[in-house]
Amino acid sequence: MKLMKEASSGTLDSCDINIRLEKNPLGGNEVHLNSVVEKQYGNHIRALILEVLEKFELEDVSVNAVDRGALDCTIKARVESAVLRGIEQEHTVDWSVIHRE
Repeated sequence: MKLMKEASSGTLDSCDINIRLEKNPLGGNEVHLNSVVEKQYGNHIRALILEVLEKFELEDVSVNAVDRGALDCTIKARVESAVLRGIEQEHTVDWSVIHRE
């Protein structure tokens, strides 16, 4: 799947991450990360971002991420949100089928 438009999600607040997606003219997926916890968790954060891109089978995307100490669940949610915006599917999620315990 290809990114249809540039998209972003998240904030620069503490414990959040800002994700910006754009087409990668050189091809392939790449992640540019600026994080307050780069030394400890940089590789893990990059892997999480790429995992979400793979889940959506998104190709040729450049991700610019500015992390302020976000948890894994926040990172995944922000990337998913940006992806859905970028493929113009943000209003197609059927929330009625989400399993609640």
